[in-house]
Amino acid sequence: MDALQILILSLVQGLTEFLPISSSAHLILSPYLFGFADQGLAFDVAVHFGSLLAVIGYFRNDLRLILRDWFARVLFKAEATDNSRLGWAVILGTIPVVIAGLLIKTLVETELRSPVVIAAATIGFGMLLWWADRRAKRNRVIEQIGILDVLFIGLMQVLALIPGTSRSGITMTAGLMLGLTREAAARFSFLLAIPTILMSASLVTVELAMDAAPVDWRSLGLGVLLSWVAAYVCIHVFLRVIERMGMLPFVLYRLGLGVLILWLVYAR
Repeated sequence: MDALQILILSLVQGLTEFLPISSSAHLILSPYLFGFADQGLAFDVAVHFGSLLAVIGYFRNDLRLILRDWFARVLFKAEATDNSRLGWAVILGTIPVVIAGLLIKTLVETELRSPVVIAAATIGFGMLLWWADRRAKRNRVIEQIGILDVLFIGLMQVLALIPGTSRSGITMTAGLMLGLTREAAARFSFLLAIPTILMSASLVTVELAMDAAPVDWRSLGLGVLLSWVAAYVCIHVFLRVIERMGMLPFVLYRLGLGVLILWLVYAR
């Protein structure tokens, strides 16, 4: 991979991972738009890992409190707190996508990377996001998330295995359906991303380390760094404007992107 390809793909990942517009779709489509050779799954995972470092860094204080109270509750039977309950919520919300990911891993890495599938998911789940945002009551905060809420969001996150769905988009959609404020839905989505991305990246990293084929670790490392910077800035800005902006700009973007994908596919 040359420097320009690494730069573009890293920025694309970092800027789209936590927006409800599907980073995976952008990474898969970038070779079509820029004429790059497919960067492969290894680089996709590397730039996702950069996004993981960004969300951990941004929420480091929240994570410290969540881990402190969760361990105090589990190991020392301390009184449950909002932080310990949020820790359990993140764990339980991750289980469905882990199970589904293991069951359909091959399908996700092959047939589901089709541009037509991406276009359909981009448009369809974009409309669902618009509907949820329009109908949402938006009167619940993140501390009010219960077990049934977590299970619903976790099951919805399984749909993010389809490229074009957007992991953050579908979990924010689910949160809005449950009456969360936009900021609360976004924050829980970002926290839920941590174990999901961590396990996915770790699994593929082990596979790459065991594979005899050469790996361009330099390109992967640069991708991690660039996507980390871009994702950190994106999270910071998104959380400050989402309550005022709403989801409509992202819905319109998704519709335009979906139409563009279909045009690129069928105009050839």
